[in-house]
Amino acid sequence: MNKCPITYENCEGKYSLNGLKYISRYLTDLNDLNYSAEEQRHEAAKRATRMSIQGVQPKLSAILNIKQSKFDIVDIKGKYIIKPQHYAYPQLPENEDVTMKMASKCGIDTPMHGMVYSKDGTLSYFIKRYDRAGRSDKLHVEDFAQLAGETRETKYNFSVERLINLIDDNCTFPQIEKIKFYKRFLFNFLTGNEDMHLKNYSIISQNDKIELCPAYDFLNSSIVLGKDVEETALALKGKKKNMTKNILIEYLGLERLKLNQTVIDKTLKELQSTIPSWFELIDSSFLSQNLKDDYKELLGKRIKLLEL
Repeated sequence: MNKCPITYENCEGKYSLNGLKYISRYLTDLNDLNYSAEEQRHEAAKRATRMSIQGVQPKLSAILNIKQSKFDIVDIKGKYIIKPQHYAYPQLPENEDVTMKMASKCGIDTPMHGMVYSKDGTLSYFIKRYDRAGRSDKLHVEDFAQLAGETRETKYNFSVERLINLIDDNCTFPQIEKIKFYKRFLFNFLTGNEDMHLKNYSIISQNDKIELCPAYDFLNSSIVLGKDVEETALALKGKKKNMTKNILIEYLGLERLKLNQTVIDKTLKELQSTIPSWFELIDSSFLSQNLKDDYKELLGKRIKLLEL
């Protein structure tokens, strides 16, 4: 019996029927990517100058070829992003996939995502692009580095307080978006994502409304980089580590985001209620046992700090 890398269900083949239908109702099978992990990294480097998606982690643009039951790598008009295994950091696709599934469990908006096998047997992470409408229309998206006038080199040189001001200045209904931001910030703290810099937050314009984009690039970077790392990419109350319950709830929630206590309590309750499912997802994920243990250890400590 195998385990589906899209749904984590037990299955006879490589993928469960639910996993295939999650991608497309017309899909009855899914062939391996035509590239090994190394070849995907090479292709990502080669195509980087012609693509809008770049970054430290190798990324490829893809479309779903229903007739041939596979993802095709393309230069333009891609509907999916593919992330292969990293040469230096272990199991980033498995890490990002389970973390995004955990985010979805607590009501954070996430695009369609999962993992697909490559021809060398490794897993690559895929996520559907949220900035595409119809066959060719591209929705207007700006990340917070663009909004702040910062660059890739200065994307960490900012504070959470100033980011909140960007939400106020750019979103149609900023109070709604600040509630979304608060849950995402707490979730990323709990799951050890200390790499949420300015380029990992974006706004999108659609239906005459400007709002936060669906969540992306959520993963537990702390268990990859080591235990003595910062807790947040952007400074909060002048610090990036040694966060306290008071800073995260009283200072961030009440003072800076100006959320009322009812909203804060509701957010904390929503996170708390999904904690058991997070541990279940980690246990059923494709992470190695060592990384599963590290993930659960860090998650347990952060839950205890927030007294959830």
